[in-house]
Amino acid sequence: MSDAREFDIIVYGATGYTGRLVAEYLKTKTGLKWAMAGRSADKLAEVRDLIGAAADTPLIVADASDPASLDAMVKRTKVVLTTVGPYQLYGNELVEACVANGTDYTDLCGEPAWMRQKIDQHNEAAKASGARIVFSAGFDSIPFDLGVLMLQKHCVETFGAPAPRVKGRVRAMKGTFSGGTAASMKATMAAASKDPAVIGYLTNPFSLAGGFEGPAQPAGNKPQYDESIGSWATSFVMAPINTKNVHRTNALLGQAFGADFVYDEMMLTGPGEQGEAMAKHVASTPMMGGADDPKPGEGPSKEERDTGFYDVLFIAEYPDGRTAKLSVKGDRDPGYGSTSKMISEAAIALSENQGAGGVSTPGAALGETLVDRLQKYAGLSFAVEG
Repeated sequence: MSDAREFDIIVYGATGYTGRLVAEYLKTKTGLKWAMAGRSADKLAEVRDLIGAAADTPLIVADASDPASLDAMVKRTKVVLTTVGPYQLYGNELVEACVANGTDYTDLCGEPAWMRQKIDQHNEAAKASGARIVFSAGFDSIPFDLGVLMLQKHCVETFGAPAPRVKGRVRAMKGTFSGGTAASMKATMAAASKDPAVIGYLTNPFSLAGGFEGPAQPAGNKPQYDESIGSWATSFVMAPINTKNVHRTNALLGQAFGADFVYDEMMLTGPGEQGEAMAKHVASTPMMGGADDPKPGEGPSKEERDTGFYDVLFIAEYPDGRTAKLSVKGDRDPGYGSTSKMISEAAIALSENQGAGGVSTPGAALGETLVDRLQKYAGLSFAVEG
C-alpha cells in the first residue's frame, strides 16, 4: 500500500456511542493523521466539538447504502476502523471496498457466521491486494486471542512445546456488553432462522479455521466444579466468538498451538454452595436477548466506564501434569471503555506495521506488537502468574 494515503486512520461511525469514544481517544495521539466519517456532516461536526477534537479534524460523509461513498473513503486512508454494526447488515460493502483498494480494516465484530462468509468471499482477494481484514478487535476477542497467544509463547519458552489444553477463565468483570453486541446477536439469530448453514457456523468451534477441523472441544455451557482452580465455573457469554477466533489464530499461525489444541472459556463464580448457586443462576439467566438490552448508541456513563474492569486467567495444562498461568487484566469496563482503546490501538498498529494481506485476527495479524501497545497505552496487562 502506498504511503501517499491522506490519512492513517478513518473512524467510520464516529457519531455512534462507541465511535465517539474511539474518536475521543485518537484525538490524544499526536502525529496521527485521522478523520471522522459517518452519514451526516452536521452530526460529525457536533461530535467533533463535543469531544474537544481540533476544529480542523477532517469530516467525511459516507454511508453503507452508498457504495461509491465507501469506495471514495477507503481510497484516502491506510486503515478503516468501523464501529457501524451489526456488520452483517452494514459491513458488506465496506469490507469489499477495503479488499478492492488494499486498505486495512478493523472492526468490533462478534458475528461468526458473517465472518465465515467474508473469509470465504474475500480471503484470497485480500491476500492479493494486501488488505488486512481484522475482525473482533474489542473485548471480543482481543484479551482472549492475545492471552492464549502469550501464554503459549511462555509455554514454548519454558517447556519447549505449546500446551495441548488451555482454559480461559473469567475471574472478575465489572461492566456490561454494548448495545451493538445485543443488536448483532439479534441479527445473527434472524439470519439463522433463514439459513440453516448459519447454525453450523455458530456451533462449530472451527468454523473460522479455514477448513481445519481439530479435536472435540468442551462445550463450557453447563456449571461445573473445577478442582484445579478450586472454584465453580459457568457459561461465558462471549465464549462462542472468542473460541472461534482463537482457533483461527492457531490455524493462521500454522497450528502454532498444536493440531491437537483444546480450548474453552468459562466464568468463575467461586467455591462452595454460594459458588454453585451463582454458577447455576448465570447458566439459566440469559445475559442478552431481553427487553432491557442496551440499544445501539446507548452506553454507560463515564464514571461507570472508568470504574469497570476485567480479569481473565488462562491456564495451560500438559498430560504429564505441568501447568502454566497467565492473566490478562483491563482497567476499564470491557464493552466500551476498554474496547474503544483496544480497537484504536489495533488500528494504529495496522497503520504503522506492514504485513501480509488476508482476512485475519488480532493475534495472527499483529501479535506481540499489539500486546506491547495495549500494555503501554490502553490499560491492559499480560502477566505470567506463579
